Parts: sequence; C-alpha cells; structure tokens
Amino acid sequence: MAQVEATTERVVAADAEKVFDALADYSGTRERLLPEHFSEYEVREGGDGEGTLVHWKLQATSKRIRDCLMEVTEPTDGELVEKDRNSSMVTTWRVTPGGEGSSRVVVTTTWKGAGGIGGFFEKTFAPKGLARIYDAMLAKLAAETEK
Repeated sequence: MAQVEATTERVVAADAEKVFDALADYSGTRERLLPEHFSEYEVREGGDGEGTLVHWKLQATSKRIRDCLMEVTEPTDGELVEKDRNSSMVTTWRVTPGGEGSSRVVVTTTWKGAGGIGGFFEKTFAPKGLARIYDAMLAKLAAETEK
C-alpha cells in the first residue's frame, strides 16, 4: 500500500485568526463550507476545535463513499488535524498569516492507498478529485470570512 497525498491551498483576504476560527467551528460555520460531496454531517462531541468528534460521508466519486468519523486535535497554533477513526485518512488544515489582513490556508489529506493496479489509479486520480472538493470548500471559506 502506498501513501496517497492531496494538497490544496488558497490565500484568503481575512485575518488568519478569523479564518482559523471559522474552520474550527464544527458546530456552526464548518457545515456551511461543505460542498455537495459531503452528507450526513453531525457533530458528536465538542464542536469547537480540539476535542471535537464529527461524522460525515464523503462522496469523492459516484462509486466511492467514505464514512468518516473524525477526531480533531490542534497540535500547534493555526493547525487543525482531523484523524478518521474508520480509516488511515488524516486531514491537516494549516492557517498562517499572509500579510496585510490576509491568510494562507493549506489543506493536506493523506491515507494508505490500495495495492496493485487499483492503488496506481487511486494514487494517480484521487488527489486531483480531492483537490477539486477542497478548492470548492476553500472558496466557500473565503466567501464566509471575507465579509
């Protein structure tokens, strides 16, 4: 099994603290940021950053649906890490100041991919599909925080 990684980033015209707070607000803002690929969103514990347990289904393709139960930690300032209890998937959100009231948001998701030919296709195409999903989410984040 090979490690698969997808990374997407965006500069948002809002302070890093405001952007981070929006991402960490699982009981409010976060659900509004999700594109149509996400369903069955439910906060099960916490709701604000560290200590949150949140569930959703992610439909990356017409045939591929992941049932995700994410534990949220904040290992460093400006960083949210979502670890899936149901798989090897880990998503890390990093928000850093970008200067002049802007911030840079980088989202990276990694997981252990399948082996064989299926793994080759997963490693080749899954990061692009996930990048499109996170591009949509980051656009909504920008619209939400640039108000």
